[in-house]
Amino acid sequence: MPLNDLSSMNMHTASARDNNMRAAIIHVIANAAVLVCVIVVLLLARAFGWLWMDPFVVIVGATVIASWSYGLIRDNGAILLDMNPDRSMATNLRQAVESEGDQLADLHLWRLGPGHVGAIISVITTEAREANYYRARLARFRSLLHLTVEVLHKS
Repeated sequence: MPLNDLSSMNMHTASARDNNMRAAIIHVIANAAVLVCVIVVLLLARAFGWLWMDPFVVIVGATVIASWSYGLIRDNGAILLDMNPDRSMATNLRQAVESEGDQLADLHLWRLGPGHVGAIISVITTEAREANYYRARLARFRSLLHLTVEVLHKS
């Protein structure tokens, strides 16, 4: 499988999520689950006198909602702290630049939106190559929308 297929496949996982939509869906599911649980608990309490079910279901529901919330907070925190959105994308970019003997001195990736990444790269080369050469080499990465290239010539 070519490098660009690997990077685009990985970009459609964690970094391609729309966290706003995900939060809305989790909110609706949580509300529906709470309503179903309340109805079931009321029926069980009335039929069997199981009054203990009410606090039990509240604790279970709170645990499930806390787990979902933690996942959303973790993913949004990674975006807000500008963490690397996709390690395999960084590896594939490094391999693409260094495959002809150049050295990738610095690489910074950030998420622009679901499935879209920006990058700043600094390349050290002994060849007479300019920034457009590296832009052309990295054009195969469809999720890479904004690219800044710095070329340092080493003698």
